[in-house]
Amino acid sequence: MLYLISGASRAGKTIVAKKLSVQKGISYLSLDWLVMGFTNGIPEYGLHDMLFPDEIAKRFWSFFKSMVESMLWSDIDYIIEGEAILPELIIELLEKHPNKLKICFLGFTNVVVSQKVKEIKQFSCEKNDWLTEKTDDYIKDHVKNMISHSKKIKTSCKKNNLKYFDVSKNFNDVIDDAIAYFKG
Repeated sequence: MLYLISGASRAGKTIVAKKLSVQKGISYLSLDWLVMGFTNGIPEYGLHDMLFPDEIAKRFWSFFKSMVESMLWSDIDYIIEGEAILPELIIELLEKHPNKLKICFLGFTNVVVSQKVKEIKQFSCEKNDWLTEKTDDYIKDHVKNMISHSKKIKTSCKKNNLKYFDVSKNFNDVIDDAIAYFKG
């Protein structure tokens, strides 16, 4: 089984992946690592970390689809998390492999931008967190972009009958709900 966790930046994808990894005893892969590989390793491909998530997902799709199909063929259990998956694209693989993939999307459509910025700054204490060096204005713009992205994802999930978790309120409880979804 492949467990796929996608959605907006700062919606808790990595938290879900890490907790699920421990609980299920399987490894996880962050798509951010692959995107940075494209950004720094093969810039001529035109896929880089400064694009909006939907653009990254569209440019990344043929690579990601082939990678997932290879993993499914190998019949391994794995968790993959990252922004570079869109509901309208992944539905193709879900229809082709209905019992081998489980996916959910996370986002935040209804947050107070200043509060989300405060939370990001409070919980971005990891030394390698890419937002720790950014200005408040940069983070505000990022949050506004992710609200917009979350709304698109939520709409697409509804249209494609995919699971969407909104972490706008009760963040930790919603994260627990997403983990329970994968375990259930």
